[in-house]
Amino acid sequence: MISKTVKFWLIFLISIAPGCSTFFFKQNNEFIRVNGTKFILDGKPYYYLGTNLWYGCYLGSSGKTGDRERLVHELDLLKSLGVTNLRVLAASEKSDIKNSLKPAIQNQPGVYDEELLEGLDFLLNEMSEREMHAVLFLNNYWEWSGGMSQYNAWSKNGKAVDPEDPNYGWGEFMRLSATFYSNQKANEHFRNYIEKIITRKNKFSGLHYYEDPTIMSWQLANEPRPWGSGEQIIEYYKWIDSTAAFIRSLDPNHLISTGNEGTMGSLESEDYYITAHKSKYIDYLTFHLWVKNWGWFDAQKTNETYPSAEKKAIDYINKHIEFANELGKPIVLEEFGIARDKEEYSINSSTSVRDKYYESVFKLICDSAEVGSPISGSNFWTWGGYGKANHIDYRWEEGDSFTGDPPQEPQGLNSVFESDISTLEIIRKFAEKMNGLRDKNFSTISKN
Repeated sequence: MISKTVKFWLIFLISIAPGCSTFFFKQNNEFIRVNGTKFILDGKPYYYLGTNLWYGCYLGSSGKTGDRERLVHELDLLKSLGVTNLRVLAASEKSDIKNSLKPAIQNQPGVYDEELLEGLDFLLNEMSEREMHAVLFLNNYWEWSGGMSQYNAWSKNGKAVDPEDPNYGWGEFMRLSATFYSNQKANEHFRNYIEKIITRKNKFSGLHYYEDPTIMSWQLANEPRPWGSGEQIIEYYKWIDSTAAFIRSLDPNHLISTGNEGTMGSLESEDYYITAHKSKYIDYLTFHLWVKNWGWFDAQKTNETYPSAEKKAIDYINKHIEFANELGKPIVLEEFGIARDKEEYSINSSTSVRDKYYESVFKLICDSAEVGSPISGSNFWTWGGYGKANHIDYRWEEGDSFTGDPPQEPQGLNSVFESDISTLEIIRKFAEKMNGLRDKNFSTISKN
């Protein structure tokens, strides 16, 4: 046993060592931890029904995208519904791609938009005051926030490939995006940004990000996907493990996750998905669920396609719970959604199919969590709140109001708005159930 005197000097030396201040491990229960297949917060299991508020730092900005009054109202409404976990974009890169997010947090390597970073400070501070937690994703496989394709362009002094350019298309975009994993120069830029964010000091709370318990998890990227075979897959594994290890070296206080979609985002390979999540630096599994994008559901043929789509969705969830059991880690469904009836975008259109779908997915997650399975939470896609489309074609343009739908998608496609009363009641009902599991399942975990 280490004496109190020795322990004091060990902590003191670590805290004053040059460049090592971020290694100080805060010995308290404020941070969300992992114990076997459960999240733990303040000695109790942590369950949640959350959402995606990817544009939070944009609303929190003091610049032209900012609307702090709206952000405060959004957080208050979410809190009143019992939604206290938000998945948030913490990185965007300036891109020439038409449908990319503008402005960007990083305009070129090492050149940052301080107003947007301050917006993230503001968001985290407001979330802290409401006892909310954030999952912060640090990159993007897709084009809409710059992401991997832009890091590749920066490292090669070129332009990012636009997936809607007929000379390339989505297949070529995806292949090129995946070359990021083995692009050393691109990853050097990326790691510089990771360090910038993790060691940043919040202007409102006074806390460095690495010491802020509001943050639940650092996420490597939004939907990182492997590509190819053989050595290309190995490079994907190496990137996950080494990037997560780098984050852990800067910040031992927070969890780390991949942001992967599951088998459908892993070339439909169970082995690829499981192997990617075996890394000792990856604390829990993630998966996403998109019945439309994967060809399971057609909103124009609801009666014909919905029953089978729901069954496939349930099977997909249960299969990924099995993977989590196999690895002995928690799992989160951090993206799922479905369009309004007939895939209409108007805020006044019906949401009967969405309500049915949400009810089914939330019930399965809640029932599974209640009996002790590894699934501990969900973040539905996506929160539109008080946002609205600005144009009759529902396309987003720079300067428009933010909804939950990214720039490349119609505004209103998957967003849940504050006026969607029936959907909000389903969210409220299951958020209450998930939050209630903290005490109900308390006896099932070790108090150590």
